Amino acid sequence: MRCRAPLVLAVLLAAATPACMPPSWGANALLHPGRTKLRRQPLRPFEAFEWQGAGVPLVGWWFHAPEGARGTLVYLHGVGDNRSSAVGIAEHFVPLGFDVVAYDSRAHGESGGDACTYGFYEKQDLARVLDHLTRAPIVVMGTSMGAAVALQAAAEDPRIAAVVSISAFSDLRTAASERAPFFASRRNLDDAFRLAETEGRFRVDEVSPVAAAPRIAAPVLLVHGDADTETPYAHALRILAALHGPKQLVTIPGGGHRGGLTADAWRQVDAWLTHVPGDPRPPAPQPKSVVTSPKY
Repeated sequence: MRCRAPLVLAVLLAAATPACMPPSWGANALLHPGRTKLRRQPLRPFEAFEWQGAGVPLVGWWFHAPEGARGTLVYLHGVGDNRSSAVGIAEHFVPLGFDVVAYDSRAHGESGGDACTYGFYEKQDLARVLDHLTRAPIVVMGTSMGAAVALQAAAEDPRIAAVVSISAFSDLRTAASERAPFFASRRNLDDAFRLAETEGRFRVDEVSPVAAAPRIAAPVLLVHGDADTETPYAHALRILAALHGPKQLVTIPGGGHRGGLTADAWRQVDAWLTHVPGDPRPPAPQPKSVVTSPKY
């Protein structure tokens, strides 16, 4: 579940000065994080699909669990990645009784679209994917950008019964600014954001899981490493504080942004999923360690 490319702006003018940094460079880095080829193929049977998103084709895999399954888990990858990161997700969750659906986000992998908007249009794509699913409850699990998309979508789509958010950013403007080079001035960043909004036809400040959080009724499990230097742990704390519905936070001690989940974190995720509304199986006893209190 790694996110192989920086979220935004990491390729901006390594040798430039603040006074001459073209906004086009920042806008391009934000909108076009780059496509990567599939690096893994599924180990278990799957159904390949190409479904229509919000104006773009979405290419993906559908792994079917046996009859009597617990529901469907939709996995959303991070920026610069593709659906190949779902291979391990399918290996984990299909034996636990979930259908698993994974697809390349717009402007990623083999899906269509030219611009990445970090949830502005991606949540509409997800809604089109949910139109095809019949096995409830539906859990949406995302990593980094995918987690941000899941949270924004859950605020609007009641079909989402639960969200597992791994290393989500609280809002795009903050995340992009934190990852910008030290020499980028506030004016440089603002100019880049404005150009990206024009070219990508979206609004940066509306890409905000923390703003969406109060409207999420479904249970949310936040997972975040407390040593994440790309999307700092403070992002998880802001989202946690803004959530008004059922919520839990699992902290990965010493965890970074791309290291994946530890064995203990996986156990906590699995235990939490037994309490998802609509799961036909009886809830398992919930270990006390499912909620890890924030360190600061």
